[in-house]
Amino acid sequence: MHNALPPLGPDSLVTVLGGSGFLGRYIVQKLAERGCRVRVAVRHPDAAGFLKPLGGLNQIGLVRADIGSGQGLRAAFAGASHGINLVGILDERGGQRFDAVQARGAGTAAVAAAAAGVAAYVQISAIGADAASTIPYARSKAEGEAAVLAALPFATILRPSLVVGPEDQFLNRFAAMAQILPVLPVISGQSRFQPVHVLDVASAVIAAFETPAAQGQTYELGGPDVLSFRAIMEMINRETGRNRILITLSDGLARLMGRLGDVLPFVPMTSDQFAMLQKDNVVTPGRPGFAELGITPMPLAAFVPALLARYRSDTRFARPA
Repeated sequence: MHNALPPLGPDSLVTVLGGSGFLGRYIVQKLAERGCRVRVAVRHPDAAGFLKPLGGLNQIGLVRADIGSGQGLRAAFAGASHGINLVGILDERGGQRFDAVQARGAGTAAVAAAAAGVAAYVQISAIGADAASTIPYARSKAEGEAAVLAALPFATILRPSLVVGPEDQFLNRFAAMAQILPVLPVISGQSRFQPVHVLDVASAVIAAFETPAAQGQTYELGGPDVLSFRAIMEMINRETGRNRILITLSDGLARLMGRLGDVLPFVPMTSDQFAMLQKDNVVTPGRPGFAELGITPMPLAAFVPALLARYRSDTRFARPA
């Protein structure tokens, strides 16, 4: 028996924690298109002003809240009918810690949402979340899921694979590297990914709010294409026309790079990220996903050529010789 879901529309007030990030801006836009009032709770509201034009006059509000300390969370959820937690970190640089943000922080946010009486809630997690994992990122994601469900048993958990799109930090990062470097690194080249477009993940959030059967369920979200890390690098080479040499890094060298990344901010990978790269990042067979939410995700061929066009050497975006 499912709880009655409040409809998304002008009577809805949706609180979005972490709404100024890559995924958040697309969720905020979709909510605004539905006519919802959207309250975006972030640590630095002054830096999130770019979200306000995504909606009508006074439709999108910005408030200060910190999921790590809990400061501002109760006020952020006050009066909200729906809640979403998008806050997550990829590494522990800058004083942020996986446990504080993705485990305890997720639970603190859910408790605040429960106290405010939200009727629908979505927690964004990640494929690979595992309470028994030795990898802090994966373990904290699973602990966060458990804490959310303890406070809000009707919450929906969404676990996307690699999320890609115009502002992503994966395809764009390696395509930018291909512009200036003669080689591209391949790390754990056989590990498989199931890239998913950011708009499809945003659509899954909306579907979770409108699907009674989604209450209390966990969905794993992967696109229709499954590619190895090496195949992704080959795709970037092909779509940018750069034809860079692919250099496979040994596990020992990659592990050393990760250790350096733990202490040096300019090294692009940490030990935790190296450990995650060694595991497949694809949906678990039999786990509910896009199909159960009524969504057909976009194949890579539908958007990657346009996404990487600005990195090509033979387009109007190319630097003059």
